[in-house]
Amino acid sequence: MADPSSYRPKPGEIPDSPGVYRFRDEHRRVIYVGKAKSLRQRLANYFQDLAGLHPRTRSMVTTAASVEWTVVSTEVEALQLEYSWIKEYDPRFNVKYRDDKSYPYLAVTMNEEYPRVQVMRGHKKKGVRYFGPYAHAWAIRDTVDLLLRVFPVRTCSAGVFKNAARTGRPCLLGYIGKCSAPCVDRVSAEEHRELADEFCDFMTGRTNTYIRRLEKQMAEAADEMEYERAARLRDDIGALKKAMEKNAVVLADATDADLVAVAEDELEAAVQIFHVRGGRVRGQRGWVTDKVEEITTGALVEHALQQLYGEETGDAVPKEVLVPALPDPVEPVQEWLTGRRGSGVSLRIPQRGDKKALMETVQRNAQQALVLHKTKRASDLTTRSRALEEIADALDLDSAPLRIECYDISHLQGDDVVASMVVFEDGLARKSEYRRFQIKGFAGQDDVRSMHEVITRRFRRYLAEKEKTGEWADGENAATPETSGTPETPETPETDGNGEVVGTGPTEDDGRPKKFAYPPQLVVVDGGAPQVAAARRALDELGIDDIAVCGLAKRLEEVWLPGDDDPVVLPRTSEGLYLLQRVRDEAHRFAITYQRTKRSKRFRSSPLDDVPGLGDTRKQALLKHFGSLKKLRSATIDQICEVPGIGRKTAETIAVALARSAPAAPAVNTATGEIMEEEPGTMGSSGEPVAAGAPDERRGQET
Repeated sequence: MADPSSYRPKPGEIPDSPGVYRFRDEHRRVIYVGKAKSLRQRLANYFQDLAGLHPRTRSMVTTAASVEWTVVSTEVEALQLEYSWIKEYDPRFNVKYRDDKSYPYLAVTMNEEYPRVQVMRGHKKKGVRYFGPYAHAWAIRDTVDLLLRVFPVRTCSAGVFKNAARTGRPCLLGYIGKCSAPCVDRVSAEEHRELADEFCDFMTGRTNTYIRRLEKQMAEAADEMEYERAARLRDDIGALKKAMEKNAVVLADATDADLVAVAEDELEAAVQIFHVRGGRVRGQRGWVTDKVEEITTGALVEHALQQLYGEETGDAVPKEVLVPALPDPVEPVQEWLTGRRGSGVSLRIPQRGDKKALMETVQRNAQQALVLHKTKRASDLTTRSRALEEIADALDLDSAPLRIECYDISHLQGDDVVASMVVFEDGLARKSEYRRFQIKGFAGQDDVRSMHEVITRRFRRYLAEKEKTGEWADGENAATPETSGTPETPETPETDGNGEVVGTGPTEDDGRPKKFAYPPQLVVVDGGAPQVAAARRALDELGIDDIAVCGLAKRLEEVWLPGDDDPVVLPRTSEGLYLLQRVRDEAHRFAITYQRTKRSKRFRSSPLDDVPGLGDTRKQALLKHFGSLKKLRSATIDQICEVPGIGRKTAETIAVALARSAPAAPAVNTATGEIMEEEPGTMGSSGEPVAAGAPDERRGQET
């Protein structure tokens, strides 16, 4: 690991001008390429205190052994040079988009004497017109089959073309009218190229011109009583319209635009692009990338635009590019796109109307692509087996951890502190085993103490279940069960003696173990060394020494083990690290969802919630009758009894609950219904308010 100060340039060496810089490792390999409006200011950011750097940036500067730069005239030149160097050097710390498939294009080889229509994949060739990309090759062939009726362009290979020219006989398509047969000189090279140009014009969205022209010719043929020719033209029009129907109109103003959407998490990002030409979606493509550097959504968009238009010129760059976030600064990117197109390009975020609605659709596609990418990676049996083996090797476990439990703490500035427990078995989530906890052992924010409490409660239940089945010989270690969490199910949960929700797992009578009877082979906590130490201490206090513990810290993605001063660093490409990250992220999601639910319930709470037997219907009836909680609180018992469904006993209970919730309000004499103007005190055993200092018969002492 290199010290950045060992290769830091001397003050004044770095120019204060636009440029592109490269970090190299000790073997002179380029590991990172970046651009800057001011090289001096940007590079200074890399040579500050390591503790202040983003973890990924810190990893890059400690891997590098030297830095060099190239000065350019403008930011646009810097953008172009950065793209060229990323393509050339493939730096390990730069974001690199990878296609999750090789998308097929509809290509017209305008660089040949007799242009050919065909399906093409891979790198684009100079002089070839491309349309798409399409999701499937068969979609291209269907479209071409319909258009060849009107634009009979050559589709055969060079070998078939030469053989037909040698024999003087065209192929089958030439006989059935789906090829103009330039191979046997039915049309000249110029006439055939004109057909290819018209084919390309139609594919770029200029469709109405050709349909109107064919309709005019059909009408003329009908007037001249050439009904067979009119019928053929009618069928040609139908073929063109059918080809157009394959791409529904999404933008009514016949816009040419590309829409770029980004879905991301802490580790990966997915990009989806919709190509809209003439108001219709003509193609779609997507990429997925690892976020190996500290990067914003705007920077992800900038890299996507470089990947998308780095090799394109002319009409391949549309007039409008719609994005979810703008690069910073946006002017060089917009100027670069304008240069690639040769005319003005608008780069902006859609704010309203059809374009914003379509952007939401593209965003959903990006989100689905990211989920699908993660699911495919996680569902592969071989990959999951390798991940578990890597975890076992890294943590020095006796066997692969087939059951992993992960715990996370969530709160909002110390309020509504909750915890989650998620379970992965054989590398896959078992949501029926998820549990959630309320932290009640103390108040305030203390993640370490909260983790200790949760681990203690969970494994006390485990020991209690083992004692019931006779598996635990030492009864001293089996504590009285406290509370369990709530499974991730929509059913209304039960409550235990403490009023805390409990799971609805299987009972003992069905022969299956109860909720906490299964022990994990590995406990993962969301956090670093302090949280790991707390979890290990909780297990030691319970006498459990056969369950491994580790922690995964969010910032550095390092694995911490109990008692170790240094973390275990798994390779970034490790499937074991990827599985631990998925487990940790799922625990975080489950915890924060529960915490938000509790917070929203607290905000919607009412003093009427404490009245036993008072349901939502009667609560609404009370508020509707009195108009507000304030007026209900000032009402007498007789007035409350006037509400349909409210008896005198319930009215008295409501009055007591409201009085308790507002001690500064006038007290109510429940015997007479009178409002007492004196300073209220606490409630006595009868439910009537008593003066401060009066004896309470329930406890036999002053309150």
